[in-house]
Amino acid sequence: MGKTTPQPAPNIMRRGRGPGRFGPVVKAKDPMGTIKRIWRYMEKQKIALIATIVFVVITTALGLLAPYMIGVIVDDYIIPIDIPGTIRYAGLLAAVYIATTVFTWLQNFTMIQVSLQTIRKLRQELFNKFQTLSLRFFDKRTTGDLMSRVTNDIDNLNQALGQSVVQIFSSVLMVFGVGIAMFSLNWVLAIVTLLVIPIMMYTTKKLIKYSSSFFIQRQRDLGELNGFIEESISGNEVITLFGKEEQIDEQFSSINERLRHSAMSADTVSGFLGPVNNFINNMGLGFVIAIGAVLTVNDLATVGIIAAFVTYSRQFFRPINQLSNLLNTFQSAIAGAERVFEIMDETPDLADKSNPIQVDSFQGEVEFSHVNFSYEAGQSTLKDIHFHVQAGEKIALVGPTGSGKTTMINLLMRFYDVNEGQLKIDGHDIRDYQLSQLRKKIGVVLQDTFLFSGTIMENIRYGQLEATDEAVISAAKMASAHHFIKHLPAGYHTEITSGGSNLSQGQRQLLAIARAILADSDILILDEATSSIDTNTEMEIQEGINRLTEGRTSFVIAHRLKTIENADRILVIHHGEIIESGTHQALLQQNGFYKQMYESQFNMQGDSASVS
Repeated sequence: MGKTTPQPAPNIMRRGRGPGRFGPVVKAKDPMGTIKRIWRYMEKQKIALIATIVFVVITTALGLLAPYMIGVIVDDYIIPIDIPGTIRYAGLLAAVYIATTVFTWLQNFTMIQVSLQTIRKLRQELFNKFQTLSLRFFDKRTTGDLMSRVTNDIDNLNQALGQSVVQIFSSVLMVFGVGIAMFSLNWVLAIVTLLVIPIMMYTTKKLIKYSSSFFIQRQRDLGELNGFIEESISGNEVITLFGKEEQIDEQFSSINERLRHSAMSADTVSGFLGPVNNFINNMGLGFVIAIGAVLTVNDLATVGIIAAFVTYSRQFFRPINQLSNLLNTFQSAIAGAERVFEIMDETPDLADKSNPIQVDSFQGEVEFSHVNFSYEAGQSTLKDIHFHVQAGEKIALVGPTGSGKTTMINLLMRFYDVNEGQLKIDGHDIRDYQLSQLRKKIGVVLQDTFLFSGTIMENIRYGQLEATDEAVISAAKMASAHHFIKHLPAGYHTEITSGGSNLSQGQRQLLAIARAILADSDILILDEATSSIDTNTEMEIQEGINRLTEGRTSFVIAHRLKTIENADRILVIHHGEIIESGTHQALLQQNGFYKQMYESQFNMQGDSASVS
């Protein structure tokens, strides 16, 4: 006979009560297919998996042995008052508990190793996949959703693999093992124990169903609160400017109160489940003791058997209680893994040909040959764009916002492929070049500058990683960035915070120009490169840009038409079409759209000057 004292419930590493605990569960569309794919990652660690299974079996066997031993101690040693025998057997029982603890730790340790190796490989492959996907993919998805897949979804899978898988297997094994042990000891008491299960399942189902709506509302309120916080922090400057602090506080308080109310409702209802199940368990235990007492009086059972059943019944119900939550956690993790695999199954719409053209450098001859392009079917962005650029020419693209200027640059960088026509560099379709090689030979300064975390020196060097410090400083001087860098506390070693928030927008743009100068690319693209720079600095940097563009093909997108008067050719884009083409003077003489734009800017500047 024997009995095991109740073991502590397994640590499922919950982060509070939520959908993973007694709440609604996101279900996978193809759970078996997803599990098979996860298994392909895990099966590479067969030795660790086999060891985990062995440890689980040993732990379960020891857990079943302990209650039997307690029953033996009661019947064979305590009732006959055999103190030495009781001490010896108690020592063996202690050894069983120690062994159970050791093997429980070993099963968790080995499974965590399997989980972390699997997650490391999966996360790496997902991140690598992101590097192969085009802008078209990212245009259709929010950054938050993609971040959630890399972090939350993979994190949930890690939790499920490291904890839930072992616990589910162990719980199922324990339920069957305890059931067999109880029926082998006394089938009447076993049936009495099992009668409680339908009651427990019914109450659990009802409570989960009732609390689901509260959990859904809580998640909605939580999402609204997070979004409001993010928006408030991002727009803090505007909030302060318009003096809306009190209004923002009131809005936050209202959302926060709704979240408190929905969270309170969800946690209160779900919180009944534990006490209700404990009450049912204790009620079942009372029946076992009462029936056991009757059987003992009639010599149909012993005190040791009753003692064993008390422990076995607790061991029987505990894994049943856990299984529901464990399965929910596992199901949510599988749904998250499915979202990860959904990204990994994406087919890149841009890919290299089997034998791409290899070149050391571009001469810089560019041709748009009857190019048509649209981001969405039926909504044409570029219409029959046709022009030829000689190597070394400086081409300016001008036109109203949304006319298609940046789209032309995106096509040249091959962020997208043309729908019709051809885009050639040095006489070859750009799709014939290796994608990575193509982009390395084209330098870009975008209107929306992005800087990475690190020093100013590292950010400028991003365009040419092997460049010396002297080359970096030289590029900064050419971009007129040196004068503000040298006055920073740590100079070129000043750390840039997230996105360059500790620098002004103009300073960030100067660094981006320095980065492009250092890269020394064969073709240069300036997309509103000086839009955030004051007029005096712009005049200073223009000389550097002229030196940079000299002798190389360059494309300049500009709204300030004064900055592109020296371009070899100006293309006027309107509604996705080239409506005018020529030098600055030639376009003014045409008395067309360009002249209207130029005179409009000139008059506005003149008015501004007179007002000031």
